[in-house]
Amino acid sequence: MEFSGFISILYESLFMVIVFFGFLLYAISRGRQSITNSILGLYFALLISIEFPYYDMLLGASSSQKTQSILMLIVFALFTLGATILFSRLMPREYAEKKFEAFGKKLLLSCAATVLVMAFSYHALPVTDIINPGSPIQSLFGSESSFFYWLLLPLITLYFV
Repeated sequence: MEFSGFISILYESLFMVIVFFGFLLYAISRGRQSITNSILGLYFALLISIEFPYYDMLLGASSSQKTQSILMLIVFALFTLGATILFSRLMPREYAEKKFEAFGKKLLLSCAATVLVMAFSYHALPVTDIINPGSPIQSLFGSESSFFYWLLLPLITLYFV
């Protein structure tokens, strides 16, 4: 593979890379329990945002599709933040560890959170209206028949890690 081909794939995968490194930095700085709470918060936010009855009221004032997508993402981010805070209050802090201790587990949990965000981006959130993650990523996460398995994979990871 040429260097230009590598750059092309990296450019198309930039959204996924940014999400992964964001979760990895969060896991390193806050610990395994925090990234676990974030993953659970993402699931809870999906559940709540799917049935949120006030989207029409919030989105009625916006004129463009891009603005509506941004508003929906902000609402989802607020649900995720609230759910993550809720889980951090409910779950025991059993992992008192240093920043790079259990780095492999933090890496796996960051991958699981990234998979969840990417699956949500193609099936539940209007991320693709704002940015185009690219065809290699779309072929991975865009399939309607594999959405269930992409949702299941982070739960399996949580069970084993």
